[in-house]
Amino acid sequence: MNAPFQPSVSAHDAPELQQRERIVVIGLGYVGLPVAVALAERLSPSGTDVVGFDISKHRIDTLRAGSDFTREIDDARLAASGLDVTDDPDALRGATAFIVTVPTPITEDRRPDLTPLRKACETIGPRLQKGGLVVFESTVFPGATEDYCGPLLAQHSGLTQGEDFALGYSPERINPGDTVHRLETITKIIAAENDDALARMRAFYGAIVDVGLHEAPSIKVAEAAKVIENTQRDLNIALMNEIALIFDRMDIRTSDVLAAAGTKWNFLPFTPGLVGGHCIGVDPYYLTAAAERLDYRPEVILAGRRINDSMGEAVAQKTVKLLTKQNVSLCNARVGVLGLTFKEDVPDIRNSKVPDIIAELRDYGIEPMVADPLASLEETRREYGIALTPCADVRELDALILAVNHAEYIADPAALLARVKPGGVIVDVKSAIDRAVVPAQLVYWSL
Repeated sequence: MNAPFQPSVSAHDAPELQQRERIVVIGLGYVGLPVAVALAERLSPSGTDVVGFDISKHRIDTLRAGSDFTREIDDARLAASGLDVTDDPDALRGATAFIVTVPTPITEDRRPDLTPLRKACETIGPRLQKGGLVVFESTVFPGATEDYCGPLLAQHSGLTQGEDFALGYSPERINPGDTVHRLETITKIIAAENDDALARMRAFYGAIVDVGLHEAPSIKVAEAAKVIENTQRDLNIALMNEIALIFDRMDIRTSDVLAAAGTKWNFLPFTPGLVGGHCIGVDPYYLTAAAERLDYRPEVILAGRRINDSMGEAVAQKTVKLLTKQNVSLCNARVGVLGLTFKEDVPDIRNSKVPDIIAELRDYGIEPMVADPLASLEETRREYGIALTPCADVRELDALILAVNHAEYIADPAALLARVKPGGVIVDVKSAIDRAVVPAQLVYWSL
């Protein structure tokens, strides 16, 4: 039975835990670690046991050493939280509630890859006890929690879904690298398959979210709400990207147009750029895959995805054209790419679109130097086959592509521009540089 619909619950209305919980957070990445730390901080003093679990021994070792390489939790807070972390599946035994925050990627052919969810259920199942609650935060298509995860948990536990254990869903809304919109300051959606499970979620989530909760009338509604949040952003950015491609052919600078249009009170402040990462560039495919199973072929959503997926190639092609106009030999061109992570000031390289720029440049015979002080050398080489160059060596360039606006890059525009030879090209993907400070002897272009 679905929980009765209640639009919202304020932080002050959240009840105290009515039973002694032992909560295990599965997956300690950008989403899971902040959740686990917050629960440990606010519930452990009152007797609730909180454990963080991750299958990566390296991740557990670094957390035990007191460091979070995602930079979401600073070292002092991590140490003070007292969070117990482990990679031992048997440490899950005795848990009364599980919060699953594993990634939900896509396959090479852009279909939902539920492997991490399946493995999480296979890990939890044998250790799930009667009365257990399993809450999923991973972004999925509507129905995945109850129709996919629930049966897997039942199969591997020998328990009956909805009777022996309950399901809940509370979509993650954390924005990596955002110091303003944090777990504690973003309204949290919660939903469960029965009233008791919802009350338990209300209690422990209400303890860590200061601005209150929104109770969705069903798990499917909560799943759908999350997947359309990122789909909406994806489509708005796709519109801006298509507009930027059109205006470039008209020799109009898009940022100037947006500054003028933005003076109207109801103009939405979206800008063109590369759309990567583990959310916006991925989540729409979960919705379109679910729609196609119902014999509906999405058109607008997939059109937006095609545009956004093509932008890395478009940036590279524009760079080549500008170099050619400057009579630079492509095979001898010194081209630097600054930034590889999927967004500014975070170390996350998942689904970055910068490698698309690099691949296209290579097709033209250009081997660019790529620098990013936040990206892992080993991970970048393993995932993309790209060897990072020290930032200091990216100089004397024929073209510089500012792909990711890390703070240290844009803090000193003059030093950034000095990396380029007179007559060289600046490709400023997101218009981070004030065009007025660009020397006349440089060719400047931005989306």
